[in-house]
Amino acid sequence: MPPSADVIAAIATAQGRGGVGVVRISGRGLEALTQGVLGKLPAARQATYCDFLDEQGDTLDQGIALFFSAPHSFTGEDVLELQGHGGPVVLQLLLQRCLDLGARLAQPGEFTRRAFLNDKLDLAQAESVADLIDANTTEAARSAMRSLRGEFSAVVHSLVDELIHLRMLVEAMLDFPEEEVDAVDLAQRDALLGKLRARLQQTLDTAKQGCLLREGAHVVIAGQPNVGKSSLLNRLSGEEVALVSDVPGTTRDVIRQAIQIRGVPLHILDTAGLRESEDVVENMGMARTHQTLHRADLILLLLDAAKGITAQDDAILAGLPADIPRLLVLNKADLLEGEGANVPEGTPHVCISARTGEGIEALRQKLLDAVGWRDQESGAFMARERHLRALNLAQLHLQQAAGVIAHAELFAEELRLAQHALNEITGEFTPDDLLGEIFSRFCIGK
Repeated sequence: MPPSADVIAAIATAQGRGGVGVVRISGRGLEALTQGVLGKLPAARQATYCDFLDEQGDTLDQGIALFFSAPHSFTGEDVLELQGHGGPVVLQLLLQRCLDLGARLAQPGEFTRRAFLNDKLDLAQAESVADLIDANTTEAARSAMRSLRGEFSAVVHSLVDELIHLRMLVEAMLDFPEEEVDAVDLAQRDALLGKLRARLQQTLDTAKQGCLLREGAHVVIAGQPNVGKSSLLNRLSGEEVALVSDVPGTTRDVIRQAIQIRGVPLHILDTAGLRESEDVVENMGMARTHQTLHRADLILLLLDAAKGITAQDDAILAGLPADIPRLLVLNKADLLEGEGANVPEGTPHVCISARTGEGIEALRQKLLDAVGWRDQESGAFMARERHLRALNLAQLHLQQAAGVIAHAELFAEELRLAQHALNEITGEFTPDDLLGEIFSRFCIGK
């Protein structure tokens, strides 16, 4: 796909007032525009203090101009950055001046898209630019930077190289069918396939960690009225976000609160207590509870530790979505006398007191374990849902390849499809409509 010849411009800093504001321009042949704004062409890759001029040659603003000549720039084109004062009016005047000189307003993500089209970044790296900007936790920011540096891409390219090596071996067997295939070649083929499948599984596991850092997990607190759901939400969030009362049915709607546990974002949802009720509004709240449960990544079923699992709790358990993990949380441990409630052996559970904070740290660790977070020495790289789909598809094709390994033609085709799936991650085979969808979610100026 050839890069666009248009000159694009945008304000690259956030909206509002600030000490410094940046207008970024990219395109081929910026000499005329630069002369119009600055009255001169600054030296490449050097900070130049100068006036920013309007059509009459009067000073709009003063600041630093940075000029990067192609291909030594972020986009691979000529790039001019004007760093002036961060007032909204000043920046708009400066942007309008650039538009009057022939530039057009950049679309969301267009600077990064041009960097991708000009081979300055692959697609996974380009996506990590937006992930770095949108990171809500320290760990998410670090993971996005790992992807931006190319760690994820390097792993994918390594997998592709191993696939190509295996395909070359298989194609050689197909090209010379009249020659007897050596047992050593078959053993090498099997060993390469086994190693490749193991490495792909490891990559998929790491990518899931990165996806969790980017998207977070939705944890729904459910249970009977007055078991302490709202108190638990307040305890986990560290603030009084939910109204706590002894009156059953106080919570009528879903209350959402974002928290972090060791840098992992979790979206905690407090729901209406589940029971038989003739109150129309309360029944509406319980209906929303059931809808929310089906969209959860993890369900916390809150119980009264003194009572254990009652018949009402059994009914709630029976109505929970079978495919969603759940964790039993026995609350009000501070009121226990003796050993407390018995929980069926092998049932994941934790005993806490939302009022005193007893057992909350153990619950936090249980939450991380239940949503699939694993501490990794090397750290996770940022991954998106489309990356997981591509890795899963490649894994499926390798699994199918193992099933048809005795049929060289079918085996070779499954390997080709697996390589195609991996190449979609870095952008070697990515349709234009997908690129448009990806970059349209970027902020303007990036």
